[in-house]
Amino acid sequence: MAVMKLRVFTEPQQGADYETLLAVAQAAEELGYEAFFRSDHYVSMGSVDGLPGPTDTWLTLGAIARETSRIRLGTLVTSATFRYPGPLAVAVAQVDRMSGGRVDFGLGAGWFEAEHKAYAIPFPPLGERFDRLEEQLEIITGLWATPEGETYSFDGKHYQIVDSPALPKPAQSPRPPIVIGGKGKKRTPALTVKYADEFNVPFDSVEAVGAQFDVVRSAAEAAGRDPKEIVLSAAQIVVCGRDDAEIARRAAAVGREVAELRENGLCGTPDEVAAKLRTFGDIGAERMYLQFLDLQDTDHLALIANEVAPQV
Repeated sequence: MAVMKLRVFTEPQQGADYETLLAVAQAAEELGYEAFFRSDHYVSMGSVDGLPGPTDTWLTLGAIARETSRIRLGTLVTSATFRYPGPLAVAVAQVDRMSGGRVDFGLGAGWFEAEHKAYAIPFPPLGERFDRLEEQLEIITGLWATPEGETYSFDGKHYQIVDSPALPKPAQSPRPPIVIGGKGKKRTPALTVKYADEFNVPFDSVEAVGAQFDVVRSAAEAAGRDPKEIVLSAAQIVVCGRDDAEIARRAAAVGREVAELRENGLCGTPDEVAAKLRTFGDIGAERMYLQFLDLQDTDHLALIANEVAPQV
Protein backbone atom coordinates (compact mmCIF):
# COMPACT_ATOMS: atom_id res chain seq x y z
CA MET A 1 0.00 0.00 0.00
CA ALA A 2 1.28 3.44 -0.93
CA VAL A 3 1.91 6.03 1.75
CA MET A 4 -1.38 7.71 2.66
CA LYS A 5 -1.44 11.50 2.58
CA LEU A 6 -3.08 13.17 5.58
CA ARG A 7 -4.88 16.48 5.25
CA VAL A 8 -6.27 18.77 7.95
CA PHE A 9 -9.96 19.62 7.51
CA THR A 10 -11.57 22.40 9.54
CA GLU A 11 -15.16 23.59 10.05
CA PRO A 12 -14.79 27.33 10.80
CA GLN A 13 -18.55 27.98 10.85
CA GLN A 14 -18.59 26.15 14.19
CA GLY A 15 -16.58 29.00 15.71
CA ALA A 16 -13.16 30.08 14.43
CA ASP A 17 -11.79 33.44 13.40
CA TYR A 18 -9.07 34.04 10.83
CA GLU A 19 -6.29 34.09 13.41
CA THR A 20 -7.29 30.64 14.67
CA LEU A 21 -7.41 29.22 11.15
CA LEU A 22 -4.02 30.70 10.32
CA ALA A 23 -2.50 29.17 13.46
CA VAL A 24 -3.90 25.75 12.54
CA ALA A 25 -2.70 26.03 8.94
CA GLN A 26 0.79 27.07 10.01
CA ALA A 27 0.94 24.27 12.60
CA ALA A 28 -0.22 21.78 9.98
CA GLU A 29 2.47 22.95 7.58
CA GLU A 30 5.18 22.72 10.23
CA LEU A 31 4.02 19.24 11.26
CA GLY A 32 4.18 17.90 7.72
CA TYR A 33 0.52 17.53 6.77
CA GLU A 34 -0.09 17.59 3.03
CA ALA A 35 -2.91 20.14 3.05
CA PHE A 36 -5.10 22.51 5.03
CA PHE A 37 -8.76 22.50 3.99
CA ARG A 38 -11.81 24.27 5.25
CA SER A 39 -15.57 23.96 4.78
CA ASP A 40 -17.63 26.62 3.04
CA HIS A 41 -20.53 27.51 5.34
CA TYR A 42 -22.09 30.65 6.77
CA VAL A 43 -24.10 29.24 9.69
CA SER A 44 -23.04 26.95 12.53
CA MET A 45 -24.58 23.51 12.96
CA GLY A 46 -25.77 21.81 16.12
CA SER A 47 -25.78 23.48 19.53
CA VAL A 48 -22.66 25.65 19.14
CA ASP A 49 -23.05 29.43 18.88
CA GLY A 50 -20.47 29.78 16.10
CA LEU A 51 -18.90 32.87 17.63
CA PRO A 52 -17.34 35.10 16.45
CA GLY A 53 -19.18 34.23 13.23
CA PRO A 54 -18.37 32.92 9.75
CA THR A 55 -15.30 33.72 7.70
CA ASP A 56 -15.35 33.94 3.92
CA THR A 57 -13.70 30.86 2.46
CA TRP A 58 -11.63 32.25 -0.40
CA LEU A 59 -10.76 35.48 1.41
CA THR A 60 -9.41 33.33 4.26
CA LEU A 61 -7.47 30.99 1.99
CA GLY A 62 -5.93 33.91 0.11
CA ALA A 63 -4.66 35.38 3.36
CA ILE A 64 -3.36 32.02 4.57
CA ALA A 65 -1.65 31.53 1.21
CA ARG A 66 0.58 34.54 1.93
CA GLU A 67 1.47 33.23 5.40
CA THR A 68 2.44 29.69 4.38
CA SER A 69 4.87 28.30 1.85
CA ARG A 70 4.40 24.56 1.28
CA ILE A 71 1.05 23.23 2.43
CA ARG A 72 -1.73 22.86 -0.10
CA LEU A 73 -4.95 24.81 0.47
CA GLY A 74 -8.50 23.97 -0.48
CA THR A 75 -12.19 23.50 0.19
CA LEU A 76 -14.48 20.60 1.05
CA VAL A 77 -16.37 22.01 -0.67
CA THR A 78 -17.11 25.44 -2.09
CA SER A 79 -20.86 25.82 -2.55
CA ALA A 80 -21.93 26.63 -6.11
CA THR A 81 -25.01 28.39 -4.74
CA PHE A 82 -22.91 31.05 -3.02
CA ARG A 83 -21.15 32.53 -6.05
CA TYR A 84 -21.44 33.23 -9.73
CA PRO A 85 -19.07 31.03 -11.75
CA GLY A 86 -17.13 33.89 -13.37
CA PRO A 87 -16.15 35.68 -10.16
CA LEU A 88 -15.49 32.31 -8.51
CA ALA A 89 -13.05 31.41 -11.30
CA VAL A 90 -11.31 34.76 -10.74
CA ALA A 91 -11.11 34.27 -6.96
CA VAL A 92 -9.76 30.72 -7.09
CA ALA A 93 -7.24 31.59 -9.81
CA GLN A 94 -6.08 34.57 -7.76
CA VAL A 95 -5.59 32.48 -4.60
CA ASP A 96 -3.73 29.90 -6.68
CA ARG A 97 -1.38 32.64 -7.87
CA MET A 98 -1.07 34.10 -4.36
CA SER A 99 -0.06 30.67 -3.07
CA GLY A 100 2.38 29.86 -5.85
CA GLY A 101 0.13 27.08 -7.17
CA ARG A 102 -1.03 25.31 -4.01
CA VAL A 103 -4.82 25.30 -4.42
CA ASP A 104 -7.07 22.25 -4.68
CA PHE A 105 -10.56 23.37 -5.69
CA GLY A 106 -13.51 21.46 -4.23
CA LEU A 107 -16.91 22.42 -5.63
CA GLY A 108 -20.35 21.11 -4.71
CA ALA A 109 -24.03 21.83 -5.25
CA GLY A 110 -24.78 23.24 -1.78
CA TRP A 111 -27.17 21.62 0.70
CA PHE A 112 -27.71 23.60 3.92
CA GLU A 113 -30.90 25.62 3.40
CA ALA A 114 -30.70 27.56 6.69
CA GLU A 115 -27.52 29.39 5.74
CA HIS A 116 -29.04 30.48 2.45
CA LYS A 117 -32.02 31.94 4.25
CA ALA A 118 -29.75 33.61 6.80
CA TYR A 119 -27.72 35.49 4.17
CA ALA A 120 -30.24 36.14 1.35
CA ILE A 121 -28.84 33.44 -0.95
CA PRO A 122 -31.30 31.73 -3.32
CA PHE A 123 -31.71 28.00 -2.65
CA PRO A 124 -33.20 26.26 -5.68
CA PRO A 125 -34.44 22.65 -5.67
CA LEU A 126 -31.89 19.83 -5.71
CA GLY A 127 -32.14 19.12 -9.43
CA GLU A 128 -31.54 22.75 -10.31
CA ARG A 129 -28.63 22.96 -7.88
CA PHE A 130 -26.96 20.08 -9.69
CA ASP A 131 -27.72 21.68 -13.06
CA ARG A 132 -26.07 24.88 -11.86
CA LEU A 133 -23.11 22.93 -10.46
CA GLU A 134 -22.57 21.25 -13.82
CA GLU A 135 -22.70 24.57 -15.67
CA GLN A 136 -20.31 26.12 -13.14
CA LEU A 137 -17.81 23.30 -13.63
CA GLU A 138 -18.03 23.73 -17.39
CA ILE A 139 -17.62 27.50 -17.18
CA ILE A 140 -14.80 27.58 -14.64
CA THR A 141 -12.73 24.94 -16.41
CA GLY A 142 -13.52 26.61 -19.74
CA LEU A 143 -12.39 30.02 -18.51
CA TRP A 144 -9.13 28.61 -17.17
CA ALA A 145 -8.47 26.60 -20.35
CA THR A 146 -8.99 29.53 -22.74
CA PRO A 147 -5.61 30.65 -24.14
CA GLU A 148 -4.49 34.15 -23.21
CA GLY A 149 -5.56 36.62 -25.87
CA GLU A 150 -8.69 34.61 -26.71
CA THR A 151 -12.19 34.91 -25.29
CA TYR A 152 -14.67 32.46 -23.79
CA SER A 153 -18.43 32.31 -24.29
CA PHE A 154 -21.05 29.98 -22.86
CA ASP A 155 -24.78 29.74 -23.42
CA GLY A 156 -26.36 27.62 -20.71
CA LYS A 157 -29.76 27.37 -19.10
CA HIS A 158 -28.67 29.18 -15.94
CA TYR A 159 -25.53 31.10 -16.97
CA GLN A 160 -24.55 32.92 -20.13
CA ILE A 161 -21.11 34.34 -20.85
CA VAL A 162 -20.24 36.54 -23.83
CA ASP A 163 -16.65 37.17 -24.86
CA SER A 164 -15.03 36.88 -21.44
CA PRO A 165 -11.31 37.66 -21.44
CA ALA A 166 -11.04 34.56 -19.23
CA LEU A 167 -8.48 36.10 -16.91
CA PRO A 168 -6.62 35.68 -14.64
CA LYS A 169 -5.14 32.24 -15.17
CA PRO A 170 -4.28 30.04 -12.20
CA ALA A 171 -0.62 29.41 -11.39
CA GLN A 172 -1.06 25.67 -11.89
CA SER A 173 -1.23 24.32 -15.41
CA PRO A 174 -3.60 23.38 -16.84
CA ARG A 175 -5.54 24.30 -13.67
CA PRO A 176 -5.85 23.57 -9.96
CA PRO A 177 -6.95 19.99 -9.21
CA ILE A 178 -10.73 19.77 -8.90
CA VAL A 179 -12.29 17.80 -6.04
CA ILE A 180 -15.88 16.53 -6.22
CA GLY A 181 -17.43 14.59 -3.38
CA GLY A 182 -20.63 12.97 -2.24
CA LYS A 183 -22.67 9.83 -2.01
CA GLY A 184 -24.95 10.14 -5.05
CA LYS A 185 -25.07 7.24 -7.47
CA LYS A 186 -25.65 9.01 -10.80
CA ARG A 187 -24.91 12.69 -11.26
CA THR A 188 -22.09 12.94 -8.73
CA PRO A 189 -20.06 10.10 -10.34
CA ALA A 190 -20.81 11.47 -13.82
CA LEU A 191 -19.58 14.95 -12.92
CA THR A 192 -16.55 13.44 -11.21
CA VAL A 193 -15.56 11.48 -14.28
CA LYS A 194 -16.03 14.48 -16.57
CA TYR A 195 -14.39 17.20 -14.49
CA ALA A 196 -12.60 16.01 -11.36
CA ASP A 197 -9.07 15.00 -10.45
CA GLU A 198 -10.15 13.71 -7.04
CA PHE A 199 -13.28 12.09 -5.62
CA ASN A 200 -14.07 12.34 -1.92
CA VAL A 201 -16.57 10.50 0.27
CA PRO A 202 -17.33 12.35 3.51
CA PHE A 203 -18.11 10.78 6.88
CA ASP A 204 -19.20 7.23 6.15
CA SER A 205 -18.18 3.69 6.99
CA VAL A 206 -15.29 1.92 5.30
CA GLU A 207 -17.80 -0.35 3.56
CA ALA A 208 -19.94 2.51 2.28
CA VAL A 209 -16.89 4.48 1.13
CA GLY A 210 -15.55 1.45 -0.70
CA ALA A 211 -18.89 0.92 -2.43
CA GLN A 212 -18.97 4.55 -3.56
CA PHE A 213 -15.41 4.28 -4.85
CA ASP A 214 -16.58 1.32 -6.93
CA VAL A 215 -19.45 3.38 -8.36
CA VAL A 216 -17.01 6.05 -9.51
CA ARG A 217 -14.56 3.50 -10.91
CA SER A 218 -17.39 1.91 -12.92
CA ALA A 219 -18.57 5.30 -14.16
CA ALA A 220 -15.04 6.12 -15.29
CA GLU A 221 -14.69 2.86 -17.17
CA ALA A 222 -18.09 3.34 -18.83
CA ALA A 223 -17.03 6.81 -19.98
CA GLY A 224 -13.68 5.61 -21.29
CA ARG A 225 -11.59 7.29 -18.60
CA ASP A 226 -8.90 5.40 -16.72
CA PRO A 227 -10.16 5.12 -13.11
CA LYS A 228 -6.57 5.39 -11.88
CA GLU A 229 -6.55 9.02 -13.07
CA ILE A 230 -8.98 9.91 -10.27
CA VAL A 231 -7.49 10.23 -6.79
CA LEU A 232 -9.78 8.64 -4.21
CA SER A 233 -10.13 10.14 -0.74
CA ALA A 234 -12.38 10.15 2.31
CA ALA A 235 -13.10 12.50 5.21
CA GLN A 236 -13.45 11.36 8.81
CA ILE A 237 -13.70 13.05 12.18
CA VAL A 238 -10.63 12.30 14.29
CA VAL A 239 -10.27 12.13 18.06
CA CYS A 240 -6.97 10.66 19.19
CA GLY A 241 -5.37 10.36 22.61
CA ARG A 242 -2.49 8.55 24.27
CA ASP A 243 -4.81 6.96 26.84
CA ASP A 244 -8.50 6.63 27.70
CA ALA A 245 -8.57 9.85 29.69
CA GLU A 246 -7.09 11.92 26.85
CA ILE A 247 -9.45 10.33 24.34
CA ALA A 248 -12.44 11.08 26.58
CA ARG A 249 -11.31 14.67 27.12
CA ARG A 250 -11.00 15.32 23.39
CA ALA A 251 -14.34 13.67 22.65
CA ALA A 252 -16.06 15.79 25.30
CA ALA A 253 -14.46 18.93 23.88
CA VAL A 254 -16.29 18.38 20.60
CA GLY A 255 -19.54 17.21 22.20
CA ARG A 256 -19.32 13.56 21.11
CA GLU A 257 -19.31 10.20 22.88
CA VAL A 258 -16.24 7.99 22.66
CA ALA A 259 -18.18 4.83 21.76
CA GLU A 260 -20.02 6.66 18.98
CA LEU A 261 -16.79 8.13 17.63
CA ARG A 262 -15.10 4.73 17.58
CA GLU A 263 -18.01 3.50 15.47
CA ASN A 264 -18.39 6.50 13.17
CA GLY A 265 -14.96 8.08 12.96
CA LEU A 266 -11.27 7.73 13.69
CA CYS A 267 -11.10 7.47 17.45
CA GLY A 268 -8.68 5.89 19.89
CA THR A 269 -4.98 5.66 20.55
CA PRO A 270 -2.49 6.47 17.78
CA ASP A 271 -2.20 2.76 17.01
CA GLU A 272 -5.98 2.38 16.79
CA VAL A 273 -6.41 5.43 14.57
CA ALA A 274 -3.59 4.27 12.30
CA ALA A 275 -5.15 0.81 12.02
CA LYS A 276 -8.49 2.27 10.91
CA LEU A 277 -6.77 4.60 8.46
CA ARG A 278 -5.11 1.58 6.89
CA THR A 279 -8.52 0.01 6.29
CA PHE A 280 -9.40 3.03 4.17
CA GLY A 281 -6.11 2.59 2.35
CA ASP A 282 -7.05 -1.02 1.65
CA ILE A 283 -10.14 0.09 -0.32
CA GLY A 284 -8.15 2.59 -2.35
CA ALA A 285 -8.15 5.86 -0.39
CA GLU A 286 -4.94 7.72 -1.19
CA ARG A 287 -5.74 10.76 0.95
CA MET A 288 -7.61 11.17 4.20
CA TYR A 289 -9.14 14.44 5.37
CA LEU A 290 -9.00 14.50 9.15
CA GLN A 291 -11.77 16.66 10.60
CA PHE A 292 -10.39 18.49 13.63
CA LEU A 293 -13.27 20.21 15.42
CA ASP A 294 -11.38 21.67 18.39
CA LEU A 295 -9.13 24.16 16.62
CA GLN A 296 -7.55 25.39 19.85
CA ASP A 297 -6.00 21.95 20.43
CA THR A 298 -2.90 22.05 18.23
CA ASP A 299 -1.35 19.32 20.40
CA HIS A 300 -3.91 17.02 18.79
CA LEU A 301 -2.48 17.82 15.35
CA ALA A 302 1.02 17.14 16.66
CA LEU A 303 0.06 13.78 18.19
CA ILE A 304 -1.35 12.51 14.91
CA ALA A 305 1.52 13.89 12.85
CA ASN A 306 4.13 12.35 15.13
CA GLU A 307 2.53 9.04 16.10
CA VAL A 308 -0.14 8.19 13.52
CA ALA A 309 1.25 9.48 10.22
CA PRO A 310 4.42 7.30 10.36
CA GLN A 311 2.19 4.21 10.54
CA VAL A 312 0.20 4.91 7.39
